Amino acid sequence: MSPDGPHAGAVCVDVGSVWTKAVLVQPDGGLAGFAAHLTTPADVLAGVDAAVRAVTAPGGSGSPDLLACSSAGGGLRLAVVGTEKLSSTEAGHRVARSAGSHVVHVHGGPLEAADVRALRGSRPGVVLLIGGPDGDDPRVLLHNAAQLARARVRYPIVLAGNTEARAAALSVLRSTSRTVVACDNVLARAGELAPEPARAAVASVFARHVLGARGPGAAPRFRRMARLMTPDAVGRAATVLAKLVGTGTLVVDIGCAMTDVHLAPVGGRPAVGAHCTIEGDLGLRCAAAGVLLEGQAEGIVDPVEADLLGPIVERMSTETGSVPRGPGGAAEDRRIAALAAVIAVRRHLRSLGDLAVAPNIGLVVFTGGVFRQRDPAGLAALIATLRADSMLAPVLADSRVVVDADFTVAPAGLLAEDGRGEAAEALLMDHLLG
Repeated sequence: MSPDGPHAGAVCVDVGSVWTKAVLVQPDGGLAGFAAHLTTPADVLAGVDAAVRAVTAPGGSGSPDLLACSSAGGGLRLAVVGTEKLSSTEAGHRVARSAGSHVVHVHGGPLEAADVRALRGSRPGVVLLIGGPDGDDPRVLLHNAAQLARARVRYPIVLAGNTEARAAALSVLRSTSRTVVACDNVLARAGELAPEPARAAVASVFARHVLGARGPGAAPRFRRMARLMTPDAVGRAATVLAKLVGTGTLVVDIGCAMTDVHLAPVGGRPAVGAHCTIEGDLGLRCAAAGVLLEGQAEGIVDPVEADLLGPIVERMSTETGSVPRGPGGAAEDRRIAALAAVIAVRRHLRSLGDLAVAPNIGLVVFTGGVFRQRDPAGLAALIATLRADSMLAPVLADSRVVVDADFTVAPAGLLAEDGRGEAAEALLMDHLLG
């Protein structure tokens, strides 16, 4: 079938870590329905099928195609094993930033049996194994590599230690069939961190992890169905938006477990896509604690508000499937979303280098389930928070800001990726830009 040739309608499904969302889109890009169901981790297809049934039942005509993306795995849990606790902690947080992961455990020094048990107890999705600067004694790194090789752990390992000992450590780990990604030392020189190579390695692990559903309930059907991770679908939509509005477009997608930011320049080619950063420590439920912690570190949450938000964040982190039951709960959601957006956009722009040379951003889009709360005053306050931020205000002063209240961004990305560019453009024009 040629791009934009005859198509049936489509059910566009986004399988999140907490909620599975389904949108029914007509062949011409018209929005015909929305449904959501709690994601079902034991058998992810149960939640997908329930959402699809709910969104297609009212129409009852035709047999729409099914297009799906997934971020069911949520943020990637990163454990760090190094030679010294302080430097390992700093290295871990720098590597995790914008790579879809967050630090859940740090160990410094030689691993012993109890330390391996503590590592396993933190339930990491990946282990970052580092040593000291190049030229330092590599014995601790080699000891830790041997311990991980013998331990009952099967997590992927990113090896970013001493250059001189890398080959030996790699050989030890692979001797017991561990999955290892080797990269340059994050601490090649004393006092200097170089996180980029390890960050790229962790991001590659995240790309496999985020699709989720790897247990017995995954089934081949889900693996065939959800070939695109949600951030890729959102990034694809960002390039469509940039084409439609003729200016740089910034899309902020706030989920329960992570927040991703995409910047598509004018004329961005789909094959290249938008510049993307994914924050695995910022989210509306599972990662709400990270929002509060980083909000204080960034200086945008003062001690008084931190005390007020503490119990709210604790509840959000434990009651991940909850929905607001009144205006107060909705306002709490929007405040955490606003903080997550500011922090994530700050990080994204820093990743570009000098803010003064950031591409012209004429459009900013907020998307995510929280924005289906149709409270104009509340959403205006959220937008005002972004515009008033001291770091972001100069960059976004002339930007138009819109909210994806109909949940069209990820579906538009799925449509565009499937060769339905005209339907994707019509969906965005009618329900986001109109």
